[in-house]
Amino acid sequence: MMDSGDLISPFNGYASLPLSPGEEAQTIRLGDGGGGACATVPTDCENPIAPSTSYERNEGKQARLRLPMDAPNKAQGDLPIGPSAAHRDANNSWRCSKRVLRVVRGGGAGNSGNSAMRADSLEQLQRGAEVVETVVIELTEEEEKIFQRLLDVVRHFDLCTTLRVAGGWVRDKLLGEQPADIDIALDNNMTGLEFSVKYTEFLVEKKLTVGEKQQEKGKKLEGGTNVIRCNPDRSKHLETVKMSVLGRDIDFVNLRSETYVESTRIPTMKSGTAEQDAYRRDLTINSLFYNINDNCVEDFTRRGIDDLKKGLIVTPLDPKATFLDDPLRVLRAIRFATRFNFTLSDELKEAASDEKVKLELCCKISRERVGEEINHMMSGRRPVEAMSYICDLGLFYVAFAFPEKSNPPNFDNYDRCCVSHIEAAWNFAISLHNGVSHPLLDEQRQLYLYSALFFPLRKMFYLDEKSKKIEVTRYIVKESLKLPACLAKSVVDIHAASGKFAEFLLLFESNVASGTLKEELEDVYLELPTDTLNRVYAGVILSEIKDFWRVALAISILYYYPEAENALSQQDRLKEKYMEVEHFITDLGLDEVWNWKPLLKGETIMAAMQRPKGPEIGEWKKRVFRWQLAHPNGTVDDCIDWMKQSQSKRQKLEI
Repeated sequence: MMDSGDLISPFNGYASLPLSPGEEAQTIRLGDGGGGACATVPTDCENPIAPSTSYERNEGKQARLRLPMDAPNKAQGDLPIGPSAAHRDANNSWRCSKRVLRVVRGGGAGNSGNSAMRADSLEQLQRGAEVVETVVIELTEEEEKIFQRLLDVVRHFDLCTTLRVAGGWVRDKLLGEQPADIDIALDNNMTGLEFSVKYTEFLVEKKLTVGEKQQEKGKKLEGGTNVIRCNPDRSKHLETVKMSVLGRDIDFVNLRSETYVESTRIPTMKSGTAEQDAYRRDLTINSLFYNINDNCVEDFTRRGIDDLKKGLIVTPLDPKATFLDDPLRVLRAIRFATRFNFTLSDELKEAASDEKVKLELCCKISRERVGEEINHMMSGRRPVEAMSYICDLGLFYVAFAFPEKSNPPNFDNYDRCCVSHIEAAWNFAISLHNGVSHPLLDEQRQLYLYSALFFPLRKMFYLDEKSKKIEVTRYIVKESLKLPACLAKSVVDIHAASGKFAEFLLLFESNVASGTLKEELEDVYLELPTDTLNRVYAGVILSEIKDFWRVALAISILYYYPEAENALSQQDRLKEKYMEVEHFITDLGLDEVWNWKPLLKGETIMAAMQRPKGPEIGEWKKRVFRWQLAHPNGTVDDCIDWMKQSQSKRQKLEI
């Protein structure tokens, strides 16, 4: 039988199940980020799952058992779960200690707040509970110290409260991820503010001076608290206290129960038990507790651990009632499903598609909260799957509310069309990424994905209250999702620039300027050599779109470039063309053309042309910039000579 030292690292997402008579230890993998779950069993053990399950042999001569998962692995964008080795090595707090913990299902340990209850008192643990298995959680050195400090406070004052780490921290630890936040739930009506007072008293009594060492520059004040008042619009339904513990901000809140009324998603809150708190949560995978006092994981819904293993998104209570109480949970369910590559349960999908739930999502939830959830999905691991869920569940026009009157009117197929566009864009970016950093998947990812998603809407407009023509895309981003106005403007600008890049691609392909393009770049004062038109036009586009030119280029190539006979060759052709144009632009030194120092300033132009300040000088600035693009080695004197000659020639033609 394996001991705790033999268990697979929890960063790989394993959990140890109890031994059955005559069998060796069996280890079930909670999640590997690859669409399947693994179990390790001894080679002489019969298959405990199903006859059809296949085995692999590993180096330890154990059979690795692959269990089918409901959610198929999506090769596009299936990003790994868990921290990289480089990340762990770069941060001392990643040094971990391994804990093998009991899982208590149903009424659990520690409800009385009696911290004297020991781990070996199995009879006590099983009163009103069921100890069915054990799991492995790795605590960082920082977490060990924090939890021990908090326990010291409880024991020093003999506080009748149990410290529980709630929700996402437990879920992420079991899935092999390092949680960003630690939320502590307190029972027996103790509030976070009351506990923070005791914590400060503890520091003083133990002569751990408040702020000792933490008062140094850049350090947080030890024991410093910040009370976060109720803010239902931000999903803060109960007062929370944020306190600095050993340099880490920790949220403290008491366990609670909720009661909803039909007219609002804001519940009536009151103190509750751990079980009530678990059942009020949005999903079973978010309802788990790590009981610090008794060193165990508590699964009061009796299915949180199982749903983690199965990769299943389920609500603790009836899904329709859950969503009608707080419709935002529909979007949260989708977000968590796509974050972990889990599957929405059939009952949940049916409830999410319910017309009354959709109506409540429109009426009860602020557009800001909808926008936040959508933005989390778009910045998550699987944005395409998230948008597909939204489309399949009939939520597209709820999440992305259109203006009342648009031209042309929206039709039912827009949702499918938008999803197909973001899917193509995501796959294209993955192909460009190829293991190295690329702007389309890094700093410009948000803009790229929104531009792709709303590309089918680029020609749709509506009239505002002043009868001004406004792009529907701008309305959706700014008003429907309440995202920054600068993002809405950038998406609209990307759509416009992608059309110009489409014309540039024609010029780039044939190297023959169309009459329309030549007329656009030239006028009566400016004539450009034909062999410079591609350079000039590229420079003009980049000067307008600036840093986002790669996004506009990718969108243009994706949706304007002629299709190949099959999808595989099409992807290769698109990637080849993108890289060819990108190299052309960078090789010519146009990458930051918008930062070029103008060859001639306005005052110089005014003096050379003997014209006062006005619109005419603005037009000459544009001509000078294009001349500068066409003549990269031209000097100030060369440019002034050209200006004077052009003006003289024009004057002769007018006589």
